[in-house]
Amino acid sequence: MIALDILFIVLLFSLFAFSHTWLASRKFKTALTAKIGSKIVFYRMFYNVSSILFFLAFLAVAPKPDAIIYDLQFPFDIITFVLQVLSLIGLIWTFSQFDSKEFLGISQIIRFMNGTYSADTIDEKQELKFDGPFKYMRHPVYFFFILFLGFRPQMTLFYLVLFICFVVYFYVGSIYEERKLVEVFGEQYKQYQKRVERIIPGIKF
Repeated sequence: MIALDILFIVLLFSLFAFSHTWLASRKFKTALTAKIGSKIVFYRMFYNVSSILFFLAFLAVAPKPDAIIYDLQFPFDIITFVLQVLSLIGLIWTFSQFDSKEFLGISQIIRFMNGTYSADTIDEKQELKFDGPFKYMRHPVYFFFILFLGFRPQMTLFYLVLFICFVVYFYVGSIYEERKLVEVFGEQYKQYQKRVERIIPGIKF
C-alpha cells in the first residue's frame, strides 16, 4: 500500500512538473504568441496563478503517508530550524535580484496599457544576472529552495518523497531552462556556464 502511495505521488508530481515546464517553454509561448498576438502579455500572470492552482490540486489529491522517517530532538531540531531560516534568507536575497513586478506579470501589463509593450519579449523581459548569488551558482533559487525543503526537524514519508521529487525536478528543469537561455543569450550564457556551477557551488554536474 505504501509503495502504491509513493508511486501515485510521483506520478501526480510528474504531471505537475511536466505541465509547469511545458507551459514555460519558449517553443510553446512562441506558438501561442503567433495565435493570440499581443495578448501574450497577460500570459505571465496566468502562468503564475495556474502553477499555484495546479500545485494546490496536487497537494489535495496526493496520498500523504505519515510514517515518520526521523524526528530530531534538542539541540538538533533548533540547529536544523536555524539552517532553514538561513536558506530562507538566501531565497529572499536571490529574489531581491529580480524585478518582482516583471516576475509576477504586472510590468508587462503596464507596458501594454502604456503602448510600450514589445512582442519580441513574448511574456517577459529576460535579463542575465551575474552578481549576488549568481556569482556562485547559475540557479540560486533552486539551491536555496532545496536547502529550505531539506532542513526539516521532522521528516515524514510524504515529505521525503516530495522533497526528492523537487530535487529531481529542479535539476531536470534547469537543463530545459538553460537551453532556452542559450537560445536567447547565445555565447554570453555559454561562457557563464563555463565559469559558474549549475546548482551547487563547487560541484559540476
